[in-house]
Amino acid sequence: MDSLIVLKNGRVLDPAAGRDEIADLWIEDGRIIVPDSRPIAEQNCIDVSGFWVVPGLIDMHVHLREPGEEYKETIATGTAAAAAGGFTAVACMPNTKPVNDGSAVTRLIKEKSTSASAHVYPVGAISKNSDGVELAEYGEMKAHGVAAVSDDGLPVMSAQLMRRALEYAHSHGLPVITHAEDAALSKNGCMHEGVVSTRLGLPGIPAAAEAVMVCRDIALAALTGAHLHIAHVSTAASIAHLRQAKREGVPVSAETAPHYFTLTDEAVADYDTNAKMNPPLRSEADRLEIRRALSDGTLDVIATDHAPHSVLEKECEFELAANGIIGLESAVSLGLALVRDKVINETRLIELMSVNPARILGVPGGSLAAGKQADVTVIDPHHHFILTEDTLVSKSANSPFLHQPLTGRAVLTICAGRITHMLLQSMKG
Repeated sequence: MDSLIVLKNGRVLDPAAGRDEIADLWIEDGRIIVPDSRPIAEQNCIDVSGFWVVPGLIDMHVHLREPGEEYKETIATGTAAAAAGGFTAVACMPNTKPVNDGSAVTRLIKEKSTSASAHVYPVGAISKNSDGVELAEYGEMKAHGVAAVSDDGLPVMSAQLMRRALEYAHSHGLPVITHAEDAALSKNGCMHEGVVSTRLGLPGIPAAAEAVMVCRDIALAALTGAHLHIAHVSTAASIAHLRQAKREGVPVSAETAPHYFTLTDEAVADYDTNAKMNPPLRSEADRLEIRRALSDGTLDVIATDHAPHSVLEKECEFELAANGIIGLESAVSLGLALVRDKVINETRLIELMSVNPARILGVPGGSLAAGKQADVTVIDPHHHFILTEDTLVSKSANSPFLHQPLTGRAVLTICAGRITHMLLQSMKG
């Protein structure tokens, strides 16, 4: 079977090579190749004029729910949603049932991922059962494929355990992804503490609950020299700590999610559980600071924190509803809004969503150089669409962006040379 694919006349954006030009991209046998002079059959060509051709997007923070909660999402449906969103790789968090704290669950995820629509990089737990008491077996998990460790969804409250986790992970070449939250400060809270929570009569979570743990974990990264990655940053105070740490050369990186640079706590005004997440949506001042941090390099990654839930967990009282929203199929559009608003440029967006996640996780990707694995995303920055329950690929529909007009999306996703998503069949030929 002929495996040649030629993407013709696209805007090739490859930040790692400093490349931004109208060109053809050739793919053969799962690799990007140097164009040659052979005649090309029409069926091997895809006209991508007017579209961006970029390194495959990588989401380093998703919840695939398998094993244990397959009614919300599975590896198959989650990676299909990833492909529909333009992602060729995802890193899945360990808060499955059972928790991914050893080789058995890691092996299961890898085995289930062999026919997935995107590369899957499991993240192992920091502590056994993510209970914050005893470290998990990092060496064993790395041997079976984990790319990082995290107790995401649960903070590591013991500073001593967090120090040991950083040291242990460092010895195995694994980044530690921290969920920065002081549980004593956030206890019983269900949204951002501020004017809106007071008006709604809902218990709040102060911004300090995140910021104090960011500060603590940065201090531990400085102490140990280990790579700390801070997940889903939501507050201006956290950004201030990150800026200072980076100036001092602390080995820290950080991500935010599209909802934190797009929405504020006002989205909760009608007790909409699709706007409930942890950390919660913050103030307008926090949102603006997150956007500045994406522009100036304080934040390294845009990750979705894709957290599917069924109606069972969301269609209930706000305080009882589960935290989290889906994000794989809206991320490109929300990221492109930053470009349209001139917060960042196109190159920076691809760095945030492809180049930097690959570098931080130490996985393939983030490049369109000849010889590299053909993980490629084609984006139509002007495509107008509306996400609905019927058009979502994910099993779950818990998103505050449903039924809202969105602009820009992935129209073609190629993972290891295989087309995993093509929005417009008329593109081919």
